[in-house]
Amino acid sequence: MAERATLLDSYTEMTEMLLPNDTNNLGRALGGAVLHWMDICGAISAMRFSNYQCVTASMDHVDFISAIDLGEVAVIEAYVFNTGRTSVDVKVDVRAENPRTGEERKTTTSFFTFVALDDDGTPTPVPDLDCPTDNQRALREDAHERRREQLEAAAERIEAGE
Repeated sequence: MAERATLLDSYTEMTEMLLPNDTNNLGRALGGAVLHWMDICGAISAMRFSNYQCVTASMDHVDFISAIDLGEVAVIEAYVFNTGRTSVDVKVDVRAENPRTGEERKTTTSFFTFVALDDDGTPTPVPDLDCPTDNQRALREDAHERRREQLEAAAERIEAGE
């Protein structure tokens, strides 16, 4: 295992065209399809970072802030922004893109935690996160801030009984 890996080592981008099998009766992406894409992209990011098979341990709250319409392209981006002993935290963003005009809009963000497994299926140590550039440090700091904001908002909703 490498002792350190960079945020850039983990960066992953996937695209999916929204086709009828992944839409609801309004011609918009099913939430489950979007979550599936996010989980796959996040797992690839975690595996690229750790060089181990990684499994999903948790996913934070998700708000679907904008729909993805039939025929649009979903662009899913993920990167590791934090590590534990055997776990990695991954920020996953989704945006919708009109393939004819190039217009884009943000649709959702969430934070996943993955656990690295060795060949026997036992949790195994992951590298420390290194952010050698200003851009990588900014992405890490943004992810920490957004996760903190999201967790605080979720706690407020729970307190309010929502």
